[in-house]
Amino acid sequence: MQIGDKLKRLRLRTHLTQEELAIRCDLSKGFISQIERDQSSPSIATLVDILECMGTTPAEFFRDSAAQPTVRYRQDDAYTVDDDELKNRITWIIPDAQKNDMEPILLTLRPGGRSEEYGPHAGEVFGYVLSGSATLVRGDDKWKVKKGDSIYYIASRPYHLENHAKSEAQILWVSSPPSF
Repeated sequence: MQIGDKLKRLRLRTHLTQEELAIRCDLSKGFISQIERDQSSPSIATLVDILECMGTTPAEFFRDSAAQPTVRYRQDDAYTVDDDELKNRITWIIPDAQKNDMEPILLTLRPGGRSEEYGPHAGEVFGYVLSGSATLVRGDDKWKVKKGDSIYYIASRPYHLENHAKSEAQILWVSSPPSF
């Protein structure tokens, strides 16, 4: 079985360079590179060490993704929380997403509203503005986004969204790993 490409995708998802993974596993960067290109095969013990360093198990790694069920959620499955202080509403459109690799929510910002301040984390964030407009604030940087615009970034700095408009803004927001 060739596992190199699957290991490489897992390493990239965990935001590790080959060198960082090699240091964590007490291996050489060259050996990691050879494994990822299927030019060398690790022993079972070494593979288990590599997987543990990337936060997974052999069972998860070798699980057949095609065997994973497709789940359809209905509008009634969603869970909503209103925050009157921040003037926002978060709707978890996938109710148990915290156990998954990504967590999609529907974020509604009322006029003058904002999201919580989210600290940096080892993950990625994607947003798509469904209606209205908002301002993404990351550290000292600000970007105004409006209906139809997308946002994507590595969550390496604190961030939040603000609505300075006179109308409501709705954003489909996906965090990987879950952070809401």
